Parts: sequence; C-alpha cells; structure tokens
Amino acid sequence: MAKAVKRAFKYRFYPSDQQAAELERTFGCVRYVYNRALRERTDAWYGEQRRISYVQSSAALTAWKQDEETAFLNEASSVPLQQALRHLQTAFANFFAQRARYPRFKSRKRSRASAEYTRSAFRWRNGELTLAKMDRPLAIVWSRALPDGAEPSTVTVSRDGADRWFVSILC
Repeated sequence: MAKAVKRAFKYRFYPSDQQAAELERTFGCVRYVYNRALRERTDAWYGEQRRISYVQSSAALTAWKQDEETAFLNEASSVPLQQALRHLQTAFANFFAQRARYPRFKSRKRSRASAEYTRSAFRWRNGELTLAKMDRPLAIVWSRALPDGAEPSTVTVSRDGADRWFVSILC
C-alpha cells in the first residue's frame, strides 16, 4: 500500500478590511490561549509538580469561553484555539523528551502571527478558500495551481512583519 505524501503550498493573499480584522482578532485569541495555557502548566509544574494534559487544557478553554472576562474568545473560531493547545502539547512533549527547550510565551511583536485551521474550519470549493466565521472567500494570488485531485487538509494563515498576508495549504 502506497503512503500518501502531504505537501504544503504557500500563497500570498489580500484580505478585505473585514477579513483582516477577523484574522487579527483570531491571531490575538490564539496567542492569548497559548500563553494562558502555558502559564497554567508552568504554575502547576513549579507549584505542585503536576502535569496538565491537552484534555485538561481543552476543558479549561471551554471554561475561559464561559467566563465574563474572556468571553471575547467566542468571537474567534474554536478550531485555531484548539490547534494552539495542540501546538503547546507538542512543545511540552518535545521538552520532556529533551528534543527542545522549555516552551516560550508568544509575543505580539516577536512571534509570527498565525492561525491554523483544520478541515472542519474551512470550506474548499471550486478553487476558493473560505475560512470559518467569514462570509467571503480569500483573495488568493495563485502563483501555481494545486495538483489535480489535491484536497486541502490544513490551512495556516499568517502575517509577517511587513504586513504581508500568506496562506499555506497542506494537501
């Protein structure tokens, strides 16, 4: 049985003002969730020598969304927030396996602004990509076509320091 190889394709896109505002809000929520989960894991480890699992972090995210102070998390799609927790889980797994340093907090200025959407959080139809909580597809500049029959499984949206927007499509 042949193993399918996944390949990513990165494209530039130009969001509308409404899409840019939605993505900025999502980037901020992703960074907040990552940093808060990292703080809780750090406090639990240094305070009680207790590890917090992904499942416990995910349950905490649900509680944060219901809290009045952090109700703004409901404005962003839940999939990128869950992906941030998965990335943190991977960072801790690499740390405990001594493959990486202790995870760092994400900075608004130093870190790359990005959000990862899995299959349930975007729609791919006729070569147009529409993200969750958005009503119009992204205006992607197709520098090369995706391979025939390629179905995107993950989409990562990012913005660099020069305010250029990119979408990376994993097929």
